[in-house]
Amino acid sequence: MSGGFFRGTSADQDTRFSNKQAKLLKTQKFAQELDHLVSDHHLQASSFVSCDIEFVEFAVDMTKVKMDVMKPWIAKRVTELLGFEDEVLINFVYGLLDAKEVDGKQIQIQLTGFMEKNTGKFMKELWVLLLSAQKNASGVPQQFLDEKEEEMKKKMVESERITQEIQKRREREGQDAIQMNLKGMPASPIVWLHVLLSLELL
Repeated sequence: MSGGFFRGTSADQDTRFSNKQAKLLKTQKFAQELDHLVSDHHLQASSFVSCDIEFVEFAVDMTKVKMDVMKPWIAKRVTELLGFEDEVLINFVYGLLDAKEVDGKQIQIQLTGFMEKNTGKFMKELWVLLLSAQKNASGVPQQFLDEKEEEMKKKMVESERITQEIQKRREREGQDAIQMNLKGMPASPIVWLHVLLSLELL
């Protein structure tokens, strides 16, 4: 026997694997976001998120994506779709995205055995976010930036509301204190005049 008989064969070299991959690529249903040249209209038609990407490349350049921001979303969404937390699967998704360029259809094929019917939905949502992050200079999906901005606006509104409530409470407490002091004061017209002036009732 030759020495090469025992030599290992990678998935890329194994024609059985490549044929299976090709078959799955033809038979599986993929979201439009994972295809070549997805138009702006198709992306905006998505119920998940809208973005203004004119053309989408087949692969995403992960060097332009801030994965520290993406990982919490991936963990949360996988858990929501499965109904329980699966750290092994979550880390597997991280690993699939740990490359310079990633192919959405290939990732979907590898996740189908784990996420089953939820795979397509997850990949559609994930890919729209990755495409948006790839386009932004910050490497963060526009949806995340918009959500953060909206959150900050709500906090500012709430802060202003609390400040106004505190101011009103202080004014009420001040008026109550004046009223309490009036009870012990003589009913002199001059005194009452000063009191009314202090209350700006004249």
